[in-house]
Amino acid sequence: MRALQSVGYRVIPVRPALQEGLGERAYPSLSAMPEPVDIVDVFRPPGHVPAIVDECLALGLKALWVQDGAVHPAAAERAAAGGMTVVMDRCILRDYTSLCRDTQR
Repeated sequence: MRALQSVGYRVIPVRPALQEGLGERAYPSLSAMPEPVDIVDVFRPPGHVPAIVDECLALGLKALWVQDGAVHPAAAERAAAGGMTVVMDRCILRDYTSLCRDTQR
């Protein structure tokens, strides 16, 4: 989260047991978020991904990024079938850094 913030992203934590994270108020669920969500970036073990996809689909969210190691192919397929853009088993910061390097060449 800190690394994404350092390159200009606003990251709002969604975690039931957390009140605040790195200066941002945390929310217990995606449905509790008071503002639009551009990307749901999942930093949870694979077993949590199906429920996250359920909530994303119910809310009509459009983009799901599942970080390295949180692979859940069935949930990703369901998200994609529901109209979401899905990136799985990749690091958003590493991809951002790589793209920045490529554009500077």
